[in-house]
Amino acid sequence: MSAVAVSTAPAVIAAEGRISPRAGLRHIGALARRNLLQMKADPESMFDVLLMPVIFTLLFVYVFGGAVSGSQDAYVNYVVPGLMAMMGLNIAMSVGSGINSDFKTGVMDRFRTMPIARSSVLIAKVIVEIGRMMVAMAILLAMGFALGLSIKTDVLHLLGAVALAVLFGAALTWISILLGLSVNSPQAVQGIGMLVLMPLQFGSSIFAKPTTMPDWLQSFTKVNPLSNLADASRALINGGAYAHSVWITLAWAAGITLVTAPLAVTRFRKKT
Repeated sequence: MSAVAVSTAPAVIAAEGRISPRAGLRHIGALARRNLLQMKADPESMFDVLLMPVIFTLLFVYVFGGAVSGSQDAYVNYVVPGLMAMMGLNIAMSVGSGINSDFKTGVMDRFRTMPIARSSVLIAKVIVEIGRMMVAMAILLAMGFALGLSIKTDVLHLLGAVALAVLFGAALTWISILLGLSVNSPQAVQGIGMLVLMPLQFGSSIFAKPTTMPDWLQSFTKVNPLSNLADASRALINGGAYAHSVWITLAWAAGITLVTAPLAVTRFRKKT
């Protein structure tokens, strides 16, 4: 048995090196379709995407609206663009647990014995998560409009805000995947993810203006990428200068992807 494994592994690695870009795209499409069929067979896996935007919008508008902005109506246009940043982060962080569970069930071991690019398995995951983020964004905006959200720019700027939030969320997905490949259990992924989520979300401009925070926390919000994303989305929807925040967010997304995506693929190849 071990002799077969030893003789097969080099062949698989060699086959991966000969995979053409066209074949790689075909593999990504097939794996993405597999992930979608899994969600179809398990509709409960979409509960976070369907319910989280509704619960968060109602909760934050009606709990914090009066305290932060004086009224719920005024707060909607502030918090909904911020929640767009929060949606991408929360959905991205859930991927790591799924990746970790797939290794426990042996699914990933099966993929690694097939003559496919290792990166295609992970890229397919990211693509499906982008689709989930877009569904969450649509529900979030629908809830926002129902509560009084108004677009003070135009539809193109609104779509730009959605695209920016999804792009940044896709970059964060690579961090979650790397985390899922680096720890021993889905519970550990969730625990570490929560430790990352809480300070990033609440130490930002998503829910309140940083000017109301103490100086030390304001310093953190200035370098927090979620603050830049929330500010960019807010300006794209409500009007105002957005170029600086957009470019900073794009730079963060590119940097995170360039660093964590190769590390995740390398870890995927070596994980036992």
